[in-house]
Amino acid sequence: MTKGLLHHIEIYVSDSKRSAEFWGWFLEELGYNAFQKWDGGQSWKLGDTYIVFVQTEERFRDVPYHRCRVGLNHLAFHADSRQQVDEMTETLNNKGINILYKDKHPFAGGEDHYALYFEDPDRIKVELVAP
Repeated sequence: MTKGLLHHIEIYVSDSKRSAEFWGWFLEELGYNAFQKWDGGQSWKLGDTYIVFVQTEERFRDVPYHRCRVGLNHLAFHADSRQQVDEMTETLNNKGINILYKDKHPFAGGEDHYALYFEDPDRIKVELVAP
């Protein structure tokens, strides 16, 4: 275990089943393994870090998530290569998942930042960055 390394991230979602389907394949492509599963939640783990998705209670769903409000803006993951970014872009297109900044893809983050930006079912922005 490395001091300062993230232990886990927990994200409340509007539909835990839909989020698990969306995030499961993506995280497993990046080397995460299914870690825990229970009614209303699931997690995936890579090394000592895990990501948890939990069903938001009905009473808290009246205000939807928006990444420009106070709170989480996006999650960024390392890719193995530019090829992995390209392959993931193709997979997302085939799945009909919204890719952000298509007009600047794959350099939406700048000329030296080869990355893919897309949204999860709750519109949380996800970034996959090549080395």
